[in-house]
Amino acid sequence: MKKIFKFITATALALLARAVVRRYKPHIVMVTGSVGKTSTKDAVAAVLATRFYVRKSEKSFNSEFGVPFTILGVDNPWHNPLAWFSLAKRAVALLILPNQYPKMLVLEVGADKPGDLARILRIVTPDAVIVTRLPKVPVHVEAYASPEAVREEEFSPAYALHAAAPLIISSDDPYALESALRTPARIISYGTADSASVQVKNVDFYEEEGQVKGMRADAVMNGKKGDLVVKGSVGGTQIFPAAAALAAALAFDIALPDALKALEGYEPPPGRGRLLSGKNGSIIIDDSYNSSPVAVAQGLETLKAFPHAGRRIAVLGDMLELGRYSVTEHEHAGVLARDASDVVVAVGIRSRVFAMAEGPAEVLLFDNAAAAASALADFVRPGDVLLVKGSQSIRTERIVKALLADPADAAILVRQERTWREKA
Repeated sequence: MKKIFKFITATALALLARAVVRRYKPHIVMVTGSVGKTSTKDAVAAVLATRFYVRKSEKSFNSEFGVPFTILGVDNPWHNPLAWFSLAKRAVALLILPNQYPKMLVLEVGADKPGDLARILRIVTPDAVIVTRLPKVPVHVEAYASPEAVREEEFSPAYALHAAAPLIISSDDPYALESALRTPARIISYGTADSASVQVKNVDFYEEEGQVKGMRADAVMNGKKGDLVVKGSVGGTQIFPAAAALAAALAFDIALPDALKALEGYEPPPGRGRLLSGKNGSIIIDDSYNSSPVAVAQGLETLKAFPHAGRRIAVLGDMLELGRYSVTEHEHAGVLARDASDVVVAVGIRSRVFAMAEGPAEVLLFDNAAAAASALADFVRPGDVLLVKGSQSIRTERIVKALLADPADAAILVRQERTWREKA
């Protein structure tokens, strides 16, 4: 019965969303890929809003339900029957009454299982596509026949583009570069390669008064150079969503100074490398939104390079949905973790293999986030830098919450909605 209700609801939402798009004809910018979609979507929307009336997906509304919610301009009504009535009323009003509708929609789209993006593409067709990254072992791979199948689905919105429509890809991603050759789109690239349309060079930590406050890089576009700064989060991965936004600026004829100024107000979403003050004078890199092999490697690279650090502590929860790649990828993560840190805190059954990896780091094992949070509260000391990361179901944000110097900062953590807090 639940599956039937879900199918009927998804079908009705799709019909309403298609009708709204057909009536108002907004320009559709889709953001797809395995990692960094939400950060990229937020940065792109910030830049495009300098010229257009823009609406973006809220949080990670990237499914066959989330995309229609964004098109209709409503919050997720799933647990509120009255909100469904308001949604229907809103949809009817959009279709019948005159409305000031956005000129551009920046839609994050994602796939948990085969066919997810095909269903979204039946709702709305993109006018521009931004592909974040297509790693060797993507998240959700256990639901697919192979990593190649995941990458192909995540790239699939690009195949729906009209000739000469903008396709924005990373110049550092061989899978995206190869796949782009199969499209008639106008390719605009961003990244560290000299061939990139938007180049980012000299990526480094951004400091104020001797304290790390974010990331910085030199950005070059159309022969002009600017200083790209992303505050509040750390890691080279925090620069690339902003670089993708500059590529979107290039696609829509927004000058580099205007785009850089717009990005001054951009702040990466919660749980994506966010810098927080921890107990006993420690520093937390809150990367607790989710986890995957490539994201763990990037996070550990950031931890290892973090300046002015005392002990480097890698708090890593299990990486889920990796299927047959789970054991080898956790083993590899363990090697990286013991090389990048002084202490490795493994949270979950799969992460226990970290203790068997070679490396000088001390390894602490915990069954769950609650146990790790309780132990770490008195373990941290001044100057410690902690990277906290894990798949959503491991709930590593609970560890971050327990370690905050100011409990009020819990409001900016991921999964703080009542429905999440009440889950075991």
